[in-house]
Amino acid sequence: MEEGKSTVRAVDRALDILLCFTVKTDWAMSEIAEHVGLHKSTVHRMLATLEDKGFITRDAATDRYHLGLKVWELSANLSRSDDQATIWLPEMVRLRDRLGETVSIYVRDGTERIRMQAVQSNHPVRRVAPVGVRLPLYAGASSKVLIAYSDQATQESIMRARTWMTAVDTEHYREQLQEVAAQGYATSFEERELGVAALSAPIFNREGKLAAALSVSGPSSRLTEAVMQSYAPIVMEAAKRMGTMIR
Repeated sequence: MEEGKSTVRAVDRALDILLCFTVKTDWAMSEIAEHVGLHKSTVHRMLATLEDKGFITRDAATDRYHLGLKVWELSANLSRSDDQATIWLPEMVRLRDRLGETVSIYVRDGTERIRMQAVQSNHPVRRVAPVGVRLPLYAGASSKVLIAYSDQATQESIMRARTWMTAVDTEHYREQLQEVAAQGYATSFEERELGVAALSAPIFNREGKLAAALSVSGPSSRLTEAVMQSYAPIVMEAAKRMGTMIR
């Protein structure tokens, strides 16, 4: 049993080290050790194993670590013809070209949301949306969509999370969720980022289950409340079309 626990712990630590690279692209060993809370000798052994397997590479000139090619080999399998992010991309590009703003797809993971795909605006002043970023679920238009169309038990579980207790007035948030469910879309104005506004609509698969949230975001100086109301039917129709593409 102890051997089994040790193996799980080792895997857990190795994954923590890999997840460092979702924060920034290069790390010194000492920085990784501090970030994950492990002794340098432990991190050194983990990095050596990950480097040997191709998941990590070390720059000999700077002695800093980067993701290796093996990670890109794994990620390539996400671009299969049946991958949602790939299937939806042409529709996202059309929506971006029509509205001129950044278009993103978000999915929920626990009490966070992950941006799984994005098409950047062509405007000189724009909202830049990196893919793969994790964001809190208590702020933003897409967050409201991802919660509003979840079942009641899931909603309550999310709002009982520790991060919500200090960040959100849950009663007011419940009222917003009811409004989102009634009108079919959500908006946000500078809820998470100063100067940024967003509009989001749910994507349901062919079985009627929530698959993701489609979001259009940009500077609040362009995406005013009136503009977003005029965009809402367009975004909802795009989300509907995207839902017919997946099971």
